Amino acid sequence: MILTVNGQAQDAAPRPGQCLRTLLRELGWFGVKKGCDAGDCGACTVHLDGEPVHSCLLPAFRAEGRTVTTIEGLGGPCAPGGGPAEHLHPMQDAFLEAQGFQCGFCTPGMIMTAAALDQGQRQDLDTALKGNLCRCTGYRAIRDAVAGTRHAEAPQTCADPVGRNLPAPASRGVVSGTAAYTLDVAVPGVLHLKILRSPHAHARILRIDRHAALAVPGVAAVFTHADVPQRRFSTGRHENPADDAPDTLILDPVLRFVGQRVAAVVAETEAAAEAGVQALVVTYETRPALLDPDAALRPDAPLVHDPEDRAPNDRDPPPPGADAPPLLPHPNLAAEAHGAIGDVESGFAQADLIHEAEYVSQRVQHAHLETHGAVGWIDADGRLVLRSSTQVPFLTRDALCALFDLDRAAVRVLCGRVGGGFGGKQEMLTEDLVALAILRTGRPVQWELTREEQFTAATTRHPMRVRVRMGARADGTLTAIQLTVLSDTGAYANHAGGVLHHGCNESIAAYNCPNKRVDGYSVYTNTLPAGAFRGYGLSQTIFAVESAVDELARGLGLDPFAMRRRNAVRPGDPMVSTSLEPHDVAYGSYGLDQCLDLARAALAEAALAEDPGARPPGSDWCVGEGMAMAMIDTIPPRGHFAHARIRLDGDGYALAVGTAEFGNGTSTVHAQIAAQALATTPDRIRLIQADTDAVLHDTGAYGSTGIVVAGQANLRAATALADALVQAAAARMGVAPEHCRLAGECVETPAGPVPLTALAPLEARAETDGSPRSVAFNVQAFRVAVHPMSGEVRILASIQAVDAGVVINPMQCRGQVEGGVAQALGAALYEDYRLDHEGGVLTRTFRNYHIPACADVPDTRVLFAETHDRIGPLGAKSMSESPYNPVAPALANAIRDATGARLTATPFAPDRIFRQVMAAVAERERAAP
Repeated sequence: MILTVNGQAQDAAPRPGQCLRTLLRELGWFGVKKGCDAGDCGACTVHLDGEPVHSCLLPAFRAEGRTVTTIEGLGGPCAPGGGPAEHLHPMQDAFLEAQGFQCGFCTPGMIMTAAALDQGQRQDLDTALKGNLCRCTGYRAIRDAVAGTRHAEAPQTCADPVGRNLPAPASRGVVSGTAAYTLDVAVPGVLHLKILRSPHAHARILRIDRHAALAVPGVAAVFTHADVPQRRFSTGRHENPADDAPDTLILDPVLRFVGQRVAAVVAETEAAAEAGVQALVVTYETRPALLDPDAALRPDAPLVHDPEDRAPNDRDPPPPGADAPPLLPHPNLAAEAHGAIGDVESGFAQADLIHEAEYVSQRVQHAHLETHGAVGWIDADGRLVLRSSTQVPFLTRDALCALFDLDRAAVRVLCGRVGGGFGGKQEMLTEDLVALAILRTGRPVQWELTREEQFTAATTRHPMRVRVRMGARADGTLTAIQLTVLSDTGAYANHAGGVLHHGCNESIAAYNCPNKRVDGYSVYTNTLPAGAFRGYGLSQTIFAVESAVDELARGLGLDPFAMRRRNAVRPGDPMVSTSLEPHDVAYGSYGLDQCLDLARAALAEAALAEDPGARPPGSDWCVGEGMAMAMIDTIPPRGHFAHARIRLDGDGYALAVGTAEFGNGTSTVHAQIAAQALATTPDRIRLIQADTDAVLHDTGAYGSTGIVVAGQANLRAATALADALVQAAAARMGVAPEHCRLAGECVETPAGPVPLTALAPLEARAETDGSPRSVAFNVQAFRVAVHPMSGEVRILASIQAVDAGVVINPMQCRGQVEGGVAQALGAALYEDYRLDHEGGVLTRTFRNYHIPACADVPDTRVLFAETHDRIGPLGAKSMSESPYNPVAPALANAIRDATGARLTATPFAPDRIFRQVMAAVAERERAAP
């Protein structure tokens, strides 16, 4: 059939059942993204005869004889692979100028939808954009883009770039659809990989018959547990691999959750691979499944990792994770964290009021719109090359080398632009099998998870139950804090210890209290594995701690802001959770006091300025206010390393760093840091990143380290290069270096300017080790209206004050905070990961897993404390994870203020609110004289 795409007549022969999205990508239009393949997310939106459609839902044959416009051709005709149209469409320009994106994976579809809106539809974006989802931005920047609001400054005009609202270096590529994400490459001869997954929560594979699968036309190979290295590892990636228990095999004869890999099929097409999967015949021996974490440590509990399951030559149990290793010998215990200072029972005896309750945080999906995926090949030098959607390319390379007995020099891992991460891509979930298939077949191989696989077989936030007991004197002084934590790590222990340890640390270290005790347990269950997630355990424990502080303040008749101010740590105070052992965390700067003042003042302003029409009509609505605070270490413990290299090439600079760009904004800040050190403009910094060939090592962009670790290495390298340029110019002109200075395109000397072109090439390198570490603070406040009888919550005002040190890019930092608040609101209000009674995941699509849409997210007012961190680069701190952490308790505290009902489990669904309100009413009636 013939169709016209972006002004080009193209001849295509779609396969039976093929959708337009996959056809367009096969024709080279990679700006058409896959986020769901179910019509839920809008990432695949194109124009068909001028009308926006979700191309994943449209049969390809229906485009015959019609005109299709993708994001690449929105501004005018263009050819596939030849770059975008010569000029941007006004809506593309608007998104560029407003920086209406972060990772940018949703942006092509968002722009295609927005470009087709009429003036009336633009007045109701909540409705107009309901078919397009964004997980990163919080939608304010998108609304600004559609409204034509400009935020970005021109990078070529910023000779002093720190503190400026500079656009992302890849901005034009993102809005034109030409920024290449992981699988936006055409690899000749690529095979496609598909997985047969376990239908059972717990079973042993007795036999796999692969004969019928191998007979399917196009199938190249089938891999089972008999074909993989018998080396155990963890999918969780840390600088020290021993942090996580090595309890995983690439393919395992014992299946421990519904959705676990059973076998892999590689074939010439995805359809052939899927047919091969369907042709596999597997005989299982089912076993009792452990689904309840409360039952995990009982003597009669089914063992998720039974020592008897190991091969005869592998009887020794794998070592536990070094981070919070278990102390009890129970095989279902993945990690433990215990510690105490003072005597909590003595502290409770001194208290005038004690609050005790259990707080429950549910599983949450990362829901990054780009699913996990990797494509790889053997290069001309015989090296294994993987292009992966990962936050940790160097750690992934090292893991592959260990699994397959390969030297580091024999493996290269690189990233394109990554479509969101939120911690989920700190895992190795696809690269191991892709590497195996490449090494065994000698052919390029690609594997892309479906959205259903992302829900049923990738990782989640750790569900936790946190019992908190907290006491205070009548004046609000805390006397004792006790936490008992039960974390469900699922079938495997990736991040089990780290999440438990981290969650039990800063949540209580933020408060001065002489008596503290923590007892934490992370247990295995036959459910899908949990893993790294934004906040890394703190969102769950802070929900409990900040709710308890609020209850004490209410019970004592104290202002909640004053309660925090009385008890929060200050410079000079020890930061102690449950140990007095020395550590490397310091007050690089302190802005919590400013954050409390800023949030309190803004909340009062919001109440005074509230439009009467903003409140829902009727007298049944109750209005309340709430707040919560959070502290986070700016860098993970025990070493986080980064190398940077910067080179003067001609009159510009090439900066190489290891960090990936997945919406965290480090690319922009890297350019600003280097430009500041080199007295130039950011447009003259060319960035090379996320490639194991580019620099010696980088632990990875997780734990909010992109700026404070890799940025520090960048600053040191750029500063060293600046010094070297001055030294070289001084020597060239025969003058003293102290009388010379770097100025844009030359070095100014007393004997005249020396152009940089005369000094090139010149290079400098530097590294950092992630120590010492500082702390960042966040204070969230809400004003809400609640309808007690329906349980509906409407947010009237959302405020977050943050201590990010020197804010290198205010526009971008504001977007990180807004996105963190939006994602946390989803977890607090809507997102409910449901499992059936056999451990299978019920929520398999965005249609029944409610991540916030444009209509769901209020604008958050973001306020910055004015501090200068002595540890971070140019005074900056991290601000990616931490905005998420105080949101749920602040919202719960606002609902409590409005209704009198204390919510102790997320999400705060309407039925839960109704039941708790009714219970609070009944309690008040019983207490009445």
